[in-house]
Amino acid sequence: MAATRTRSSVASGAACCAPSLLTAPLGESEAVELAKVFAVLADPVRLRCLSLIATAGECCSCDLDQPLQRSQPTISHHTKALAEAGLIVGERRGRWMWWRVVPERVESMRDALAPR
Repeated sequence: MAATRTRSSVASGAACCAPSLLTAPLGESEAVELAKVFAVLADPVRLRCLSLIATAGECCSCDLDQPLQRSQPTISHHTKALAEAGLIVGERRGRWMWWRVVPERVESMRDALAPR
């Protein structure tokens, strides 16, 4: 069976050119984009999910239910939100999704908070 990859609906590099909000005022579109991603990360379950995936390097959805103590449909909801924000990408292998962090997207979020 062929593997299927999923991409986020948000361009994964959309925030990469945003200035640090500590050194220059954000434009409206930059602020909207950053706010969307920070809103996704404001959920503790999503933040833990991102951390688990990042720590593992690659993680199957089936391995997230126990550490997150959530049902598989709930995990799917949270991983979908993370993927739509461009923070993770998934690949279907058989009946399970395998997730990886998009390092460039995470770095762009970090850079938005870092003084330059």
